[in-house]
Amino acid sequence: MSNEGRSGPGLWDRLTGTDRPLRNSLHCWADNRYQETSWDAVIRAAEATTAGLRNAGVRPGTRVAAVLTNSAHVVEGLLGVWFAGGSVASLPVPARGMTFEEYAAQLTVIGEQLEPVVFLIEANLLALLPDSLTARFRFRSWESFAGTGRVPVAPPGDDDIAFIQYSSGSTSSPKGCVLTPRAIAAQLDIIADLIDARPHRDVFVSWLPLSHDMGLFGGLLSSWANDFSLYLSTPERFTFAPATWFSDMAEFGGRSSAGTNTSLYLAARSARRAKRMPAGGLGAVENCIIGAERIDWETLTFAAESLAPYGLRPNGLVPAYGLAEATLAVTAMPKGEEPWRRVVVDATALADSELIEVEPDDPLGAAVVSAGVPCTGVELVESGSGRLDEIVVRSPSTAVGYWADESRSAQTFRDGALHTADLGFVKDGHLYPVGRTDDLISIAGRKVYAREVESVVDGIEGVRRGCSTLVAHHAGSGQRLMLFIEVNGKQADYNEVASAAAEVAMAKAAVALDECVFLDRDSLPKTPTGKIQRHRCRNLFEAGRFDPLAVIDLAKG
Repeated sequence: MSNEGRSGPGLWDRLTGTDRPLRNSLHCWADNRYQETSWDAVIRAAEATTAGLRNAGVRPGTRVAAVLTNSAHVVEGLLGVWFAGGSVASLPVPARGMTFEEYAAQLTVIGEQLEPVVFLIEANLLALLPDSLTARFRFRSWESFAGTGRVPVAPPGDDDIAFIQYSSGSTSSPKGCVLTPRAIAAQLDIIADLIDARPHRDVFVSWLPLSHDMGLFGGLLSSWANDFSLYLSTPERFTFAPATWFSDMAEFGGRSSAGTNTSLYLAARSARRAKRMPAGGLGAVENCIIGAERIDWETLTFAAESLAPYGLRPNGLVPAYGLAEATLAVTAMPKGEEPWRRVVVDATALADSELIEVEPDDPLGAAVVSAGVPCTGVELVESGSGRLDEIVVRSPSTAVGYWADESRSAQTFRDGALHTADLGFVKDGHLYPVGRTDDLISIAGRKVYAREVESVVDGIEGVRRGCSTLVAHHAGSGQRLMLFIEVNGKQADYNEVASAAAEVAMAKAAVALDECVFLDRDSLPKTPTGKIQRHRCRNLFEAGRFDPLAVIDLAKG
């Protein structure tokens, strides 16, 4: 199963131990404990699914729609599909606030585009899907293929389609990034260099969903290919007890992990309150990669302060930038430098793409955190404008396009580069991501970055951190700027919070809020990694699906 034409071992050699024997194990969280399966046993179990998969129609050139949850059956089945020759299309798991009817509609749209030979999903989720969906496509549980027998393995070739990564839809309708084994193997090299991987020796701890690129490539496949011990928790366990992320790292000596800005704050706050980890328990942590969303300086400093008593060093938190279109990683803070960097710029000018540096304590300043320098083999294509601009990337791990979407593919993948639709700037070789073009709201002749307002609203007493979102809502022929806020408890003074939000929005971004909509906790729709789905907030509001605790009309004065 070697891959010719590569300077190093191919993807399948790495995952099957042909490259080097595998000695370590996968540990999956199930039944309130970690259950161990050696990587060799995972491979044998994957081989034992191939006869059943072949009988289900999986063979070279076919596509399998897959909901990748964090279980051993799914890990074994993933490799099994590849062994049987199929390409895996990873579909989003249900987002918070999404009904199963909405989820079924999302799967239907993707399924009609994808035309898979089979849908694979865990048995407990399969039982919840409506008959209208299961009658339309052929569904099977991952568990049903276990032990069905072996056929000769025939995984996709280097430049065939191996994986189609569908987004969770945090900013728009889902789109499927098409990846080849060559691109995935190149990304595994990038990650190995980023974390200075020590094959056979390292411990990786992850709770991120395998349906997310950071969970699959950054956690599972990089650990597998480097023969790490991987402790794979679940998003559900993290949501219920965020401190388990770092307590697991302390217990098992985790050297590497990954998460988002929001999850880092939640985990640090939870660990600070729980105080159950041993002193020095996080001393082994060197590569806790923080990415997937814009990183807040305050989150980094809060987490470092909260976790310092347990041995975490500041440089153990590593800001990074990546996206599914590049398989995963693009930039990261290099080792040996100061742990983090930031540039503070005028927030109002930033909305007009101008970069005007101000003093760190300027109330009109927006702190933009460095996501580091390009990873090995990756290039940032700079415009040289000296302004905020689209982030453009060249990488050996770039996707070849979007599945069945020529127009979007041509717009994103052109001139030999990946045009990300993310905005940022480069200073002294460091990338400073600001946000997506979707985050830029134009209203009443003004432009505003939603995240700039949301970040200061987070600091208002009574507001749940990471639980506010700014939305422009069409009302008749005009637009209203609405702020959705989840509050801590129902005793908050809504008028006082709304007034404070309006004040900071005007001070920070020179925009006037029209309305504040107050919601109970866990009302805002989020992806499994914790990003608020701004477009779904608007849709849910317009459909009357929210049950507000209060609505304050600020436009009435």
